[in-house]
Amino acid sequence: MAKGLLVTYALWAVGGPAGLHHLYLGRDSHALLWMLTLGGGGLGWLWEFWKLPSFVAQANRTEGQRQSSGGRTPPLSLIRFVAQMIVGIYFGLVALISLSFMANFYIVGLPLAVGLGVLLVAAVGNQTSDFKNTLGAAFLTSPLFYGRPIAILPISLAASITAQKHRRYKASVGSETLSVRLYRLGLAYLAFTGPLAYSAFCNTAATLSYVAETLGSFLSWFSFFPLLGPLTESFLLLPYRVWMLLVGDPGFSSGYFREWEKLYEFVSSFQEEKRQRAYQLLFP
Repeated sequence: MAKGLLVTYALWAVGGPAGLHHLYLGRDSHALLWMLTLGGGGLGWLWEFWKLPSFVAQANRTEGQRQSSGGRTPPLSLIRFVAQMIVGIYFGLVALISLSFMANFYIVGLPLAVGLGVLLVAAVGNQTSDFKNTLGAAFLTSPLFYGRPIAILPISLAASITAQKHRRYKASVGSETLSVRLYRLGLAYLAFTGPLAYSAFCNTAATLSYVAETLGSFLSWFSFFPLLGPLTESFLLLPYRVWMLLVGDPGFSSGYFREWEKLYEFVSSFQEEKRQRAYQLLFP
């Protein structure tokens, strides 16, 4: 079915940073890139305003036109090369934050993350690149800078140069259902955000003692609203209660959830203190 320019602009305005318009146009790699970078930090999303007509025209090409472009090499694009470098570095930084605890991270995890970031940009639109050669360049470069976070830069540079050298047009493939495409995008999104969320949770758990100390002043603001205070406290304790419901009490007191238990005990003591003050007022 032909894609409409008006619909594309509407999706660009409503969910552009999440890649909705690219999903509508069948540009799944571009949609995933926008999902993971929030529209290229917003700048790429705004820049696309003038590119949408060409995106729609590309999506509406006939099958025969796509096949005829298979034997040619796409023109060299400085913008795509720079984007490959930036996204490769971005993926490497995310991996450094969330996966650096892994054994042999600088040999396996870091080049894999950077190479996948470069390949994601290389697959935007109707172009792609050679998977094995691009990842091979990343893996061959990583031992030269083993153990150094600065390795992200040369790995991304080597992978981007290789991806540009082996650039080509995508081969014509049959259309897929929307459910299959969303399933694949969902798996890729979870693979990217899962380790990052785990790392963020672990780092957050180390600061919950400070949160527990400042929570009392926050909750005291609701002392004049008897109904709003308990609702706020219940919301703050929701992660604790969900965990207790799923796994029970024995495993909760170990690991990263000890700070949540401290937070629970603090809020409980805060509630008990309010009850005692109420009893003192009613029964002096």
